[in-house]
Amino acid sequence: MTKLIIDGKEIEVPAEYTLLQACEAAGAEIPRFCYHERLSIAGNCRMCLVEVKGGPKPVASCAWGVRDCRPGPNGEPPQISTRSPMVKKAREGVMEFLLINHPLDCPICDQGGECDLQDQAMGYGVDTSRFAENKRAVEDKYLGALVKTSMNRCIQCTRCVRFSAEICGAPEMGATGRGEDMEITTYLESALTSELQGNLVDICPVGALTSKPYAFAARPWELGKTQSIDVMDAVGSAIRVDTRGREVMRILPRVNEAVNEEWISDKTRHIVDGLRTQRLDRPYIRQDGALRPASWRDAFAAITAKVKQADGKRIGAIAGDLAAVEELFALKDLLSKLGSVNMAVQGGDAFNPARGRASYIFNPTIAGIEQADALLIVGSNPRKEAAILNARIRKRWRTGQLRIGVIGENADLTYEYDYLGAGGESLADLAAGRNNFRDVLKNASNPIVLVGAAATSRPDGAAILAAAAKLAMDIGGLKDGWNGFAVLHDAASRVGALDLGFAPGKGGLNAARMTAPGGLDVLFSLGADEIKAPDGIFLVYIGTHGDAGAHRADVILPGAAYTEKTGLYVNTEGRVQMANRAGFPPGEAREDWAIIRALSEVLGKTLGYDSLPALRQAMFRTAPHLMRIDQIEAGDSRAIRELAGSGGGIEKSPFKAAIDDYYLTNPIARASAVMAECSRLASGRMLTAAE
Repeated sequence: MTKLIIDGKEIEVPAEYTLLQACEAAGAEIPRFCYHERLSIAGNCRMCLVEVKGGPKPVASCAWGVRDCRPGPNGEPPQISTRSPMVKKAREGVMEFLLINHPLDCPICDQGGECDLQDQAMGYGVDTSRFAENKRAVEDKYLGALVKTSMNRCIQCTRCVRFSAEICGAPEMGATGRGEDMEITTYLESALTSELQGNLVDICPVGALTSKPYAFAARPWELGKTQSIDVMDAVGSAIRVDTRGREVMRILPRVNEAVNEEWISDKTRHIVDGLRTQRLDRPYIRQDGALRPASWRDAFAAITAKVKQADGKRIGAIAGDLAAVEELFALKDLLSKLGSVNMAVQGGDAFNPARGRASYIFNPTIAGIEQADALLIVGSNPRKEAAILNARIRKRWRTGQLRIGVIGENADLTYEYDYLGAGGESLADLAAGRNNFRDVLKNASNPIVLVGAAATSRPDGAAILAAAAKLAMDIGGLKDGWNGFAVLHDAASRVGALDLGFAPGKGGLNAARMTAPGGLDVLFSLGADEIKAPDGIFLVYIGTHGDAGAHRADVILPGAAYTEKTGLYVNTEGRVQMANRAGFPPGEAREDWAIIRALSEVLGKTLGYDSLPALRQAMFRTAPHLMRIDQIEAGDSRAIRELAGSGGGIEKSPFKAAIDDYYLTNPIARASAVMAECSRLASGRMLTAAE
């Protein structure tokens, strides 16, 4: 630790701190534009100037290390001033230079009210300008469907350039020219390709980069703000949902160091228009081959007539990717009363929740990736399945302390890796020691074996899981203080469903067998749009959008989207999270658990709760860990040992990508015009400014 005197206050800070960090530790507020805690230091805006006693001029505190400060003549600690006349005059001079070419766009700028430049100008700006020459004009750049540019406002802080190169791993932005002619752009003004590019809007300290879909839509002071959780993948990123009236206007990230730090994926941020498009706002019944609007009473009557004709063993339910645990619990409860054990979550056939949650969660935790020194990715493309988690892997890889091997799709993951093969045969070779990467894993202190959806969604998914678990044991990945077996799910509902035991009971059918011809008479689909029910099954669809599941349904019951209900979700690492209601569902749509409770009464199988708190009390008695919000109930490693012993035959065929189109993975995304445009750009035909 190093002693410093900052504004007359003596403190001790680590020697590797910068002066900026030391000043903030002492309680001083340091203005900055180019500096960002998660990016490399550029030191080019000079707004963070402070005075070091004995120095001839102010120094940039973001680029000056504590260890570089010299002690006083008698060995006293270095003295730093953040409020001296020299500092104030220097910062005012910097601000005057920054505003020389800045346009007077504040009344029409989307950054207005949330702009760092506005905030700092209030403290260090002046009310007149000495600059009489013409302001420079810079042509706006085309960056794709998500980021809008107004480059006259750019102050060349280069945050966007560093973010693209360091966090995204897609170094597509850079600077051309020098001095007054310097411009920030992409190569040939092509569209950005990163799944994290929307974060450029958040880190831009001025209005040069703003959200294209949100342009001129609302002002920040008009919006109601609700803290919630993202469900576009299984990471569970912390988000803030901004609404005006009943309409969701935008989604922004919240800081959660344990999960998403301060970033969110583009799908999380920009599916907003999909929440209000192609919505189901009233029940429908299929009559004469066509879906026709109906009342709730008629819809329930149609379901009751079919259910009472069916044997309980020929009734089943499949849950989709976006279901909260409350509706899963209610649906499981209803099926039990109907005498059925046929239930499954979409994509979850490979998992057996009876073994324990360690067999199906990301045991090292997302933050734990930063302790890993070897990583084996089996049947997963984290860049598509969990873009935020992939950024965490890249963050660790950039330290030079993480060696990565991949079995599966040979894709651009934004970091270098050893490609070990395409399928199950390569995994068997690695386990048998016929690949040198096994030595890398065995010699690592904290190895991780990560299994993804491309492996677990196959018919032999359970065998692949068992082989990966055995490999994790053999390399020493299970030990005191470290559990290196990690399952990366691609659906927000899956871990919560497995925690509740929403899986086939004894003699029950899994999703594949339920959707086989002749498997069932009645199937309840809780937003399961990726399944294809055969003809002959009476399909009851509870969901939000007129997607594939609704097109096939015999009865449609309109539900609430994740921004329109309060619900619990469990992310891929087993963390219990709360999504809060930001608005209300449209028309006659209702929360899913309430639909199931009302249906149970009509069926004569009334569930034992009629309010959300009562439902949760019943649910917590079944799964007590669900009441501990933002905590992880650690899995018992014995579950992994049991899984490793289950064995099974593995096919030699290569792993097929679990996600074909990152931007169109669920009903909300498929209803979004913004996501459709992103999908078109990602498919290969990149628009340029000329087009």
